[in-house]
Amino acid sequence: MTEHPLYLGIDAGSSVTKAALFDAQGRLVGKAARKMPIARPAPRRVEVDPLLAWQTLCGVLRDLWTETGVAPARVAGVGLTGAMVGLWLLDEGGEPVAPGINWEDSRAQPLLETMEAADPDMLATIFASSGSALQQGCTLPLLAWTRDHAPDTLARARHAVSYKDFLRFRLTGEIAADETEASVAPGDTHARTFSRRMLSLFGLEAQASLLGPVRPSEARAGQVTPEAAQATGLVAGTPVAIGAGDVPAGVTGMGGRAPGTVSIILGTTCMLGVATDRPVFTPPGLGLLFPLPGDAWFRAMVNVAGTLALDWALDLFCPDWSLDPERYARAEALVRDVPVGANGVTFLPYLSESGIIAPTVSAGARGTFLGLTPAHGRSEILRAVHEGIVLAILDLVDLLPPSEADAPVLIAGGGARSATWVQMIADALGRTVTVPDGSEFGALGAAMLAATMSDPDSDSFTAMTPPQARRVVPRAADAPAWRAAHALYAARRDAVLAAADQETLP
Repeated sequence: MTEHPLYLGIDAGSSVTKAALFDAQGRLVGKAARKMPIARPAPRRVEVDPLLAWQTLCGVLRDLWTETGVAPARVAGVGLTGAMVGLWLLDEGGEPVAPGINWEDSRAQPLLETMEAADPDMLATIFASSGSALQQGCTLPLLAWTRDHAPDTLARARHAVSYKDFLRFRLTGEIAADETEASVAPGDTHARTFSRRMLSLFGLEAQASLLGPVRPSEARAGQVTPEAAQATGLVAGTPVAIGAGDVPAGVTGMGGRAPGTVSIILGTTCMLGVATDRPVFTPPGLGLLFPLPGDAWFRAMVNVAGTLALDWALDLFCPDWSLDPERYARAEALVRDVPVGANGVTFLPYLSESGIIAPTVSAGARGTFLGLTPAHGRSEILRAVHEGIVLAILDLVDLLPPSEADAPVLIAGGGARSATWVQMIADALGRTVTVPDGSEFGALGAAMLAATMSDPDSDSFTAMTPPQARRVVPRAADAPAWRAAHALYAARRDAVLAAADQETLP
């Protein structure tokens, strides 16, 4: 009997590299993962060893064949996704000339401040082109920083790529970029490519040739080379798709491409957005705009802390649970018994050294508890942390393009495993929330690109979309309490952010 073909999705995250196999219906056949070390050698610097990144991927793929028993010859196509933007510089032969720079890196912040002082309209100009609030770890700011501070390194470079593009080059020997990442370099989101105007804004006209040709995410990039086949176990000649950044791939994999669909990704960070059939630039200056595979976009807002906030709170307030494999279940049980409003405790979930870019831009925003008294214990603390994320989601939803009241609301990520947390989100939104079946949605999105590349006439995006795992209906009786909780949260948020903007942070 002929075995059906499979599609391989590779997901190179900031700290973990994953590979997963899916069939033509999107069913997970097997997966493997390895941790990927990330270095912080100095303040503001977040780096990855490119050769170690490649070796880690090779190890993950060898693990995949061993653990699943699947013959690599069954793989009909490979798709990739990974942590977006950053900067990976390669020489003429494709060898790294410096460590890969991760998107979290903020070394370019002083440069951006200098540019903005000279041109107060700079950030608005960038937003009008890319649709995204500029972040320090984007490709063009990092390229400009390298020009100014490491000219010898830049002189050796012939290619400037992102994480997934480097891995794809090692698989195929072909240099390219994809539409989802070129647009947020920053680039031109209307044209879904790099922008000469943006290059000029950063004084990078002479470096334009470093950027690879931009192609659709589902286009064929090349095929696995004999050298890559020997290193990974893949069969030489296996076709490889261009791929997409982690956010577009994740939204695609969870089934969020249809216009009007709201997708919430409650992972380490919390991102939510709505799919549109055109680029949307409102509200100006806030949030992010990603092209999606095909002719769609994802207008997104992000709170820099998602499940990170819960992990932080558990480590700090529940150290006695640190070795308990059921610590999340224990936290969920405590939270269920505390009423909406956390008995007056509010948590602002701004746990980032770089501040926030929504619901407003504030470099000084930091995580804060308010309303604490000696009567409060860790039950209220944990409830406030959960509610802080939920109420931040309400803040962000208010900024998105309007969607129909009955439009799908999807949620995925580690936080989606908590039935209590998802119920809280449904109650606060007043909308039914759907949890897709599965977990590796980034890898699934990448596999969908591989399947579409292999058979452009098929609708692999639809055929491989995961079914519903569960639908969570809002409890109308809790709606007044959530409105009151959000009003208190908003008043305290505004007061804290106003004070933060007056402070000079180190």
